[in-house]
Amino acid sequence: MPAATPSAARMTRMTSLDILRLLSALAVLFFHYLYRGAQTDKSFLATGYPELAEYGIFGGYGVVLFFIISGFVISWSAEGRSFSQFCIARFARLYPGYVACMTLTCLVVLAFGMAPFETGPVNYLANLTMVAPAFGEPFMDGVYWTIVMEVIFYGWVALAVLTGVFGRWKFELAAGWLVLCIANQVYVESAVLKFLLITNYGPYFIAGVLLQHMLARGVKPEAVLLFAACFVQSFQPLFAGQQGMLALYGSALSDAQIYWTNTAVFGLALAAIAVRNHVPPSPWLIALGGLTYPLYLLHHNAGFIALNHLSPVIGRWAALVAVTAAMLVAAWLVCRFVEQPARRWIVATMSGWSDRLARIVPAMLIRRLSR
Repeated sequence: MPAATPSAARMTRMTSLDILRLLSALAVLFFHYLYRGAQTDKSFLATGYPELAEYGIFGGYGVVLFFIISGFVISWSAEGRSFSQFCIARFARLYPGYVACMTLTCLVVLAFGMAPFETGPVNYLANLTMVAPAFGEPFMDGVYWTIVMEVIFYGWVALAVLTGVFGRWKFELAAGWLVLCIANQVYVESAVLKFLLITNYGPYFIAGVLLQHMLARGVKPEAVLLFAACFVQSFQPLFAGQQGMLALYGSALSDAQIYWTNTAVFGLALAAIAVRNHVPPSPWLIALGGLTYPLYLLHHNAGFIALNHLSPVIGRWAALVAVTAAMLVAAWLVCRFVEQPARRWIVATMSGWSDRLARIVPAMLIRRLSR
């Protein structure tokens, strides 16, 4: 993996990661539709797909693959950016699409929903904050918990950028975070640290940060060893989750399946970066990559509602195809007509405000100090 300059590592688009992100989103979609939806009391999906459940269960690993990619992309995005530039870029990337998809889900639930899919004005307003449970309200959609994990990660990176330590001590920060993850997972078991430091999923984020670090600064033995430690530690929450799935659903991946599936997840992330120069950007591939975030946000509650209404009318297999296609189309519409224009407007507007503040505040301080 040849080293690149930090600016080059930040500016070059990696279409291979766009493709991998979309595949991850589709994997999670099929995990929910083919496996999780009809488990336990079938409260989500009245008619399931038991023929494919043993394959759909693997799609749950799309989430942890997302976290590796996020660690890479956010580390990449932070390179060479100021605190305000990083925060503006992340807000513009995350919030408009979230509000659009959350609003669409709300409308679907209000129009066609049935228990357990329910919402109302208070729930909607709480979900505008992205942290609805902090206000005593459930998430509008079950997948939003991962967005909270992402926001916490963004917050720590933003703090590191603000204090100037991200560019200088990125490797040391990653190492320290992994030590805290291991300590909390194995010894402390603090729920507060688990949430604030994302200790269950930290090894995945850290692995992505290290991949970007090695791409930007070159592959060094200490970085490879730390990446290997992330890989080893990433199994701990997976085996804990195995027990949770057995208790909740009565089925879970075997130990051997966990070992090779998690290995495949790390391998896919490495492969996407290794072939980055062999997958040139194209409008079609970029558009496909743009579907990932809205598809992930839209597919769960709205998808289950659509499947429950359509399956008795057109059959469960036709409903599966129709709903998956509808989710892809809806994701494209959100990306094309909400995310992209909103992102351009937010970046242009907020960057202008940031530039003016950067000029005004120092001048005000100088005048105050000179009195």
